Amino acid sequence: MVKLTIDYKEIQVEDGATILDAAVKAGISIPTLCHNEELSPAGACRVCAVEVATDKGPITVASCNYPVADGMVVSTRSEMALKARKLALEMLLAQSPHSEKITKLALDAGLDAPRFSLKGDECVLCRLCVRTCQEVVGLNAITFIAQGLNRDNKEACVEWDADKCIACGSCAFICPTKAVTLCDNVDTRVIQTPNTKMEFKMKACTKCGAYYAPEKQLEYMAKTAKLPIEKFDLCMDCRD
Repeated sequence: MVKLTIDYKEIQVEDGATILDAAVKAGISIPTLCHNEELSPAGACRVCAVEVATDKGPITVASCNYPVADGMVVSTRSEMALKARKLALEMLLAQSPHSEKITKLALDAGLDAPRFSLKGDECVLCRLCVRTCQEVVGLNAITFIAQGLNRDNKEACVEWDADKCIACGSCAFICPTKAVTLCDNVDTRVIQTPNTKMEFKMKACTKCGAYYAPEKQLEYMAKTAKLPIEKFDLCMDCRD
């Protein structure tokens, strides 16, 4: 077990836990955007910034992926932590001003509007969709493409592979900015992403005729469960 102090409160957590894990256990609130308890941490948005005391002076870190250490002293409400958090939210709000979640987080931080403007893009590269597709759905249909030397892309981005995608809609559900949207148009499911529009055929129930799920998703479920595809001929309402 590891003992640390957060906001003058002594906490004991298991080794390998993050600062955010410890704060949650102690009932201390830290705002998050790219974090989800069911997914691996990414530390992409920096909204969960906190201050950590070190021998060389205080530093700010992303609490969602920073591991605890014995004797660590953390402040979630220091001037340094709040300033780092507010700057992260200001940049996010300038980039994605239509996001209700970002707007609420910004208002909670005392930020009405950003002081500057950025290129508008509802995708803030939080990578929630990437991690959900890989870790929950079990596919790699979504990829985060980073910038760097010897890379062709000019900007970091998230890309969808339509061949691998099963149209489950998990990415649209988890997206905090609505950069990914889903719409069912009778016999077709349309998923709109920042860089592509994908259409998928829906399965019609053999009993009532209602369209109830994407065919690719049902095929994936049948394969994963090792069941014949005929087991998915009926919608939920028509099953015994």
